[in-house]
Amino acid sequence: MHGRSFVAVVVARSLVLVLAGFVQAAVAAEAAATAEQPVALTGATTALPSTVVPSPPSSAAPSPADAAKPSPQGAAAAPPAPADPVVASIRRKLADPSLRKGAAPEDVAALEAVYAGRSGPLWMTPMGFSAKAQAAIDEIGKADDWGLSAAEFELPPAGDLPKTADAQAIAEIDLGLAILKYARFARGGRADPSELSVLLDQKPTLKNPKIVLAEIAASPAPDAYLRSLHPKHEQFERLRQALLKARDEGDAGAKKPRNEAEIQRLLINMERWRWMPEELGSVYVQDNVPEFMLYVVKDGKTIHSDKILVGKLAYATPIFSADMQTIVFNPEWTVPETIVRENLLPNLRGGWFGGGNSILSEHGLQVKYNGRTVDPASINWNRVNMANIAFTQPPGSTNVLGKLKFLYPNKHVVYMHDTIKRDLFELSMRAQGHNCIRMANPSRLAEVLLAEDKGWDAKQVDDLVASGNNSAVNLDHPIPVHTTYFTAVADEQGNVTSFADVYGLDRKVAPAVLGKTVAFAAPSDGGGDTAQPESIAAPAAKPNAPQTTVSGSIQGLFGD
Repeated sequence: MHGRSFVAVVVARSLVLVLAGFVQAAVAAEAAATAEQPVALTGATTALPSTVVPSPPSSAAPSPADAAKPSPQGAAAAPPAPADPVVASIRRKLADPSLRKGAAPEDVAALEAVYAGRSGPLWMTPMGFSAKAQAAIDEIGKADDWGLSAAEFELPPAGDLPKTADAQAIAEIDLGLAILKYARFARGGRADPSELSVLLDQKPTLKNPKIVLAEIAASPAPDAYLRSLHPKHEQFERLRQALLKARDEGDAGAKKPRNEAEIQRLLINMERWRWMPEELGSVYVQDNVPEFMLYVVKDGKTIHSDKILVGKLAYATPIFSADMQTIVFNPEWTVPETIVRENLLPNLRGGWFGGGNSILSEHGLQVKYNGRTVDPASINWNRVNMANIAFTQPPGSTNVLGKLKFLYPNKHVVYMHDTIKRDLFELSMRAQGHNCIRMANPSRLAEVLLAEDKGWDAKQVDDLVASGNNSAVNLDHPIPVHTTYFTAVADEQGNVTSFADVYGLDRKVAPAVLGKTVAFAAPSDGGGDTAQPESIAAPAAKPNAPQTTVSGSIQGLFGD
């Protein structure tokens, strides 16, 4: 080849190599600049010849450090976009002590959790509250129609249009807190019943605030959702309708004046339904203390009713729910610890061996030591460990429990049973004796319950009673027993029947429900046939002192 031609070729190849290096450098720079936006390369890269031009070795071999770096496509995703200004303001304000001071801690915590995961408001739009928010506000404003008080809820105006992000945040928080408070009150959370009275062993079923927010946000109709939080029991709705009627009749221009006492009683009893279990049971027993009545209900219909005796004021029957598990035929009676401590022991310790044992034979009581029947004369009552001693009364015609006992285990050691004091059922005021419940026709109750549970007929029950043998029948399916305290009950026609507040609990519940103390009648201690008229306001009666003799205690325990 000619010398000049050879030089030209060498120069040309060198220029190509240099040009390729420049192009690769430009491409790398552009790729680095747009690492988070992988788009197709344009410009000089599209003009490259189809022939691959090798790069110089020094630029083609990556270093170990470079090889370890992830490619742009494998890099971690970019952080989410900043929160909406309203949500950012909500997060700040929820941490403000002044806001937290007047709100339930669990409600604030629920709002914090929800808005920590949201990028936009739940209720606000650029044009103010959404249609769903307005529906919720309107429904909470009708709280009085459901036995609550709309004045309890701090609601933002439904048509309000806050101008700033901070103002919108406050409106959103106010609505959220109002919704959660309404949900709690609708479920009976205005007060803890057990703090109002030791007799009220009830626990309202409250919804978790986080669940409330999630459910109402997903609901197409927040107003309907809020209404669904109230009790679904038929009696609650009947009392609610009676409340609306009573208020309408007392409005301006109505023919009869508004009966405030009736309205207050309706509100108190509606609240009691909020404290009841959501599911009462397909078959259940209700012992309504102020009414002195027992009901067996199946699928919402009463299939049996009976008169009952409850504890007098000094030994009041507690209000609670528990499952009946056993029916005992011809039961043995074990003397309660209180009677042993307060009445039996003082008599038994009046002498040495056998010194006061006549009181035991007088009432047909046997002594058991570690479960074995022993001669009471063999015991030194001044030294014996009473934890090993039990006093029992065997089955028989004089047994204070009668022929049947119905057990539903509970911390109050309360149960239902027969009684030998049949005359007490003729009284209209049947708060007599101690706290266990006695019914007029226990055999019929056993027949109804065992027919439902086991398919038994009446003869099977009668045979067990007639045998005289102490025997227990365990139920295959526990039956709920609800001991209630309703002083107002509405029938199918909406007529309301009121009952005396025998334990003075209406007065104790009133401040939590009505926001004020109400002067209801003083409770009776069960010493007479009738309760005091409800129209008379008087201080609460003091419970009678415990009986001072064994005879008085045993008679007083089950009524005299």
